[in-house]
Amino acid sequence: QVRLEDSGGGLVQAGGSLRLSCVTSGRSFNTNALGWFRQAPGKERELVAAISRTGSVTYYSDSVKGRFTIIRENAKSMVYLQMNSLKPEDTAVYYCAARARIYTDISTSAGYEFWGQGTQVTVSS
Repeated sequence: QVRLEDSGGGLVQAGGSLRLSCVTSGRSFNTNALGWFRQAPGKERELVAAISRTGSVTYYSDSVKGRFTIIRENAKSMVYLQMNSLKPEDTAVYYCAARARIYTDISTSAGYEFWGQGTQVTVSS
C-alpha cells in the first residue's frame, strides 16, 4: 500500500505562483510514475503533469505546458508541482497520484491507483 499526502494549495492572484507538495509513504518503492491531477467544479479530473520513476521523462498537458514544472525527489519521497503564471482557469482541487504498473506512455492517465486527499487551488482574477 502506498499513501500520499498533498499540500500547498491556497488563494493566489492571477499571475502568481504556488508550489504543491506531496509526500509518499508506505511501500513507496513500488511506485512508478507520479502524477498531478486536477478537478474543477463540473469538470472531469484531468492529468496535468506526470513524471517517471527516475525523473527522466515528464509530461505536461497543453493547458499548463511552459507554466508548471513537476519535480521528483526519490530520496525524500517527495513530488512537487511548481505552478507559475497562474490563471483563473487553473482553479481546481489538485491531487497527487501514484501508480505501480509500468506504462510506456507517460501521458496516459490510466493506472493511477493511489491518491492524495486533494488540495484546493483558487486563482482570482
